[in-house]
Amino acid sequence: MSQYRRYFIPGGTYFFTVVTHRRRPILTSDIARPCLSQAFREVKTDRPFESVVLVLLPDHLHTVWTLPPGDSDYPTRWKKIKEKFTRSFLANGGTEGPRNASRIRRRERAIWQRRGWEHTCRDDDDVERCINYVHWNPVKHGLVKRVRDYPWSTFHRFVQRGEYDPDWGGENPCPEADLLGWE
Repeated sequence: MSQYRRYFIPGGTYFFTVVTHRRRPILTSDIARPCLSQAFREVKTDRPFESVVLVLLPDHLHTVWTLPPGDSDYPTRWKKIKEKFTRSFLANGGTEGPRNASRIRRRERAIWQRRGWEHTCRDDDDVERCINYVHWNPVKHGLVKRVRDYPWSTFHRFVQRGEYDPDWGGENPCPEADLLGWE
């Protein structure tokens, strides 16, 4: 079995990319959005974390979380979110993708890719870069021409709090992120 190296910092801030199985465009559907929101709320109740920023795209999501002091267990949180979402999504009429022999043997549904991608934020500048990347992502993927036009993003909350101008993002605020392979 592969050994994945992860950098765990208790109380740390992390950037995540989580992708659907075979990049099926299901996450922004009317069925998926409330299921995902509910899964986040339920997991936060048992295992608190602060969701600093989030963008929901059809086939993946990006988010930045800060964990409580002394806690670095984001893998369990993601496992529970994926499980809760999957059960709810399928129960509410969502469908899964094709399952291969490995998924059948492991009793895995074909909703999510097995693993996500994470980046441990090193400092405030790194957090800001991640936040900007998350908000810019719908433009990067050609879903909208202006950041403010994308509905499933925390960008609008940041504008309401005065942290962004509504016209923010006229050009890529973090071109270096594309070189890092953040997706």
